[in-house]
Amino acid sequence: MRTKKALSVLLTGAILAGVLSGCGNSNTGGQGQAADAPTQTQETAGESNSSAEDGIVDLEVWTTNTGFLPVEKDSVTYNFYKDLLGVGIVQPYVEWNGGQTYSEQLNLKIVAGEMPDIVQFVNGMETGLAKEGALLDLTDLLPEYAPHLWESVPEETWDVMKSYDPTGEGHIYMTPNMIDYTRHGAMIRQDWLDKLGLKMPATQEEFVDVLRAFKTQDPNGNGQADEIPTGGRAEARWMDYLFSMYGIAMWEGFPQWDIYDGELTYAAVTPNMRDALEFISGLYQEGLLDAETLMNDKAGWDGKVNSDQVGVFFQWAEQSYMYATNIYNATGTKADWSILPVISADGYEGFYTKKPTMGAQYGVKNMDDAERIEAAMKVLDAYGNKELRDTLDLGPEGMTSSRGEDGTLKKLPDDKTTQENMVVKPSDCMANVDSVIHLLELTGTEEDKWAVDKAIQNVKDVQQYGRLIAGDGIPSSIYDGYDDIENRTLYVEYASKIIAGEWPIEKFDEFVEKWYASGGEEVTNAARDWYAAKNK
Repeated sequence: MRTKKALSVLLTGAILAGVLSGCGNSNTGGQGQAADAPTQTQETAGESNSSAEDGIVDLEVWTTNTGFLPVEKDSVTYNFYKDLLGVGIVQPYVEWNGGQTYSEQLNLKIVAGEMPDIVQFVNGMETGLAKEGALLDLTDLLPEYAPHLWESVPEETWDVMKSYDPTGEGHIYMTPNMIDYTRHGAMIRQDWLDKLGLKMPATQEEFVDVLRAFKTQDPNGNGQADEIPTGGRAEARWMDYLFSMYGIAMWEGFPQWDIYDGELTYAAVTPNMRDALEFISGLYQEGLLDAETLMNDKAGWDGKVNSDQVGVFFQWAEQSYMYATNIYNATGTKADWSILPVISADGYEGFYTKKPTMGAQYGVKNMDDAERIEAAMKVLDAYGNKELRDTLDLGPEGMTSSRGEDGTLKKLPDDKTTQENMVVKPSDCMANVDSVIHLLELTGTEEDKWAVDKAIQNVKDVQQYGRLIAGDGIPSSIYDGYDDIENRTLYVEYASKIIAGEWPIEKFDEFVEKWYASGGEEVTNAARDWYAAKNK
């Protein structure tokens, strides 16, 4: 077959490039990095999944799973992908937990020489994998064998992926995560505001007054003082709206690179951050921030939101549908989650961070099996195939989707007791406003249309508050040799203790000094060099 013959030619060069990129000794053993990741060769590539008698190649794919059933051989979802893509996809259940547990388990598997065929990256692990030669060079493979994906991604985004090559040779080892709209925003219980006769807060002072009312005036109406005005998760995450009041570029609790005082600077070490931490610490001391904010994992925090206890929280705007229906199913209350307009602290201009090129999404393990590589290319190509997008996003009919009387396929409500994980979801990493709204329109039933309609409105509303940051697409290679900087080790320690009141705000100046001394100076120079090259 021409495909396999042509692929074998490309494969020779790809394997050689992968081996060469893995030469030398890497010391990238921090959290989320692949420490001494083995190069995948013919000795390990075919051990776990081989070609079946029917010509279908099975691939193990690791990506997000937030509690759905695993995808096993001959399961409903396995057969769905087999029929649609001509590839058998299996996925064991690995708890996501905000990426933390997933990262830990994936690293263990990689170190054991059992790297999955396709992996979703998290916490910057892609740099270590590429450096160690564990990832297949996709530079020549993508245009030829994944044309839908190749053509759907702008050239400038592929250039960003090339900048992630740790060898500096401009090879592509990763596909991008492209979220070309403002996805995140704070959401507030409009029904609580209405019940208490409060207007939507427009200033920081009004916001704090609303939090106090939520805490003391029983807006959920259960007669108990169980309301949590606002909060977040461990490592001072998922409270971006509080930081954004101070003009801080933040992404789900990860400080970002943006322009401060005319230069590209890490947001965590700016005066903006100092003022933000002082404000947030004040909320914590007053009991307006969840007392367990710095201990909550995803499940714990979601449980509080879904129990009709939380007044303000930070999430993807489209996710308001899920949280609203969860509250309704648990309590019978139709929670009216509305977008909280951006609030600016005195002397600052607030915004919600927009990152169209969020970074790397997927990579393929380095192997020399032409059939398996061809199968992997089919999976990657599906993300750019517009004709398959709705089908892939909605999933198997009868499990995650149903067909109405008019023949339209609709997404069924989540049921994690019966539904298998949707492994290949283009909307997770190739999305814009129109595609998100379209998917929401294909979601739910007449019974929860109220929640879907509100989610659509929230997606529209949050767009006006987003701002593109200068550090969008910055490669993780700027952190090479400085794992503690990349993993926010110092930042998390100081931010957490300052918020909790264990340390005074004056300790922030010590943090900045230590950050620069422990590699921050070198990382800043690398970031600014990248920015200058990008904009020349």
